[in-house]
Amino acid sequence: MKKIMVIGVSSGVGKSTLAKKIAKKLDIPVYHLDTLYWKPGWVEAEMEDFSKAQEVIVQQSQWIIEGNYSSTFDLRFNHADTIVYVEKPLLTCLYRVVKRRIQNHGRTRSDMTPGCEEKIDWQFIKFILTTYHRRKKKMAQRCETFKDTKQVIMVRNNREIEALMERLG
Repeated sequence: MKKIMVIGVSSGVGKSTLAKKIAKKLDIPVYHLDTLYWKPGWVEAEMEDFSKAQEVIVQQSQWIIEGNYSSTFDLRFNHADTIVYVEKPLLTCLYRVVKRRIQNHGRTRSDMTPGCEEKIDWQFIKFILTTYHRRKKKMAQRCETFKDTKQVIMVRNNREIEALMERLG
């Protein structure tokens, strides 16, 4: 495990937290796609810049890249040796998004670009609600096909996450 993608079913599922834990355990640098995609003030990066930043990272000998961003998924997938997929219930994801907003009020999280203070709005909640079940089905199908060429680790609860961390040493 030297080139690891951490992906998940939804925002709030725990991708960033798990990626940080794996990075600490394996002493591998972690990159959060949100920091590459969002510019200060929640301005979206140009797709070319977003892709180029990832192309530089995937050429390194070791990395953990956390985030979904399907538009550049293949770029990361083609270089990864391991896929860690996180899936938690929809209500857990929604709860965590709201909790995160309250805990980080007026601040920028460490896995976000400076100048992007934590926020929540109806559009974001609606995105989670309307994409969760479709993504869950699609990700399950993808992970099944990934097993042919990559190590796939699926975690769906805290016990499975703890077991993964123990396996990592």
